[in-house]
Amino acid sequence: MTTLKAKLQEDLTAAIKGRDELRSSTLRMTIAAVNKEEVAGKTKRELSDDEVQKVIAKEAKKRREAADAFAQGGRPESAERELAEGEVLDAYLPKQLSDEELDGIVAAAVEEAKAAGAEGPRAMGAVMKIVNPKVAGQAEGGRVAAAVKKLLAG
Repeated sequence: MTTLKAKLQEDLTAAIKGRDELRSSTLRMTIAAVNKEEVAGKTKRELSDDEVQKVIAKEAKKRREAADAFAQGGRPESAERELAEGEVLDAYLPKQLSDEELDGIVAAAVEEAKAAGAEGPRAMGAVMKIVNPKVAGQAEGGRVAAAVKKLLAG
């Protein structure tokens, strides 16, 4: 078992013993998502910590989107619960980059792509190839793409 998955299991046990219903239900759903991902495909395999982290990030994103939908639908108590679940999951993810840090990384990548001969909006793919490995797990793809578009357009 990977260390991150083991930590999820240990924290679930502690949450159950501490009768923390929100934390235990969130961790149960997350562990179920990890297990589902392990058996997806032709053969069962154990996920690496990076892959487990991606599953947790996906689950956290689902919670944020659900909270937005509940808030727009006039169900603030459900939105609050989803946000609280998202905060529980955020504790297992690396710190997200601020907009300023992301812009700095993107600006350096744009310069690198221009040096390699990529110009204008067509350079989007080249810049994304440079940026994605640097920000893996620290920024959502949509945020990265928006920052790249902003710098290439302006």
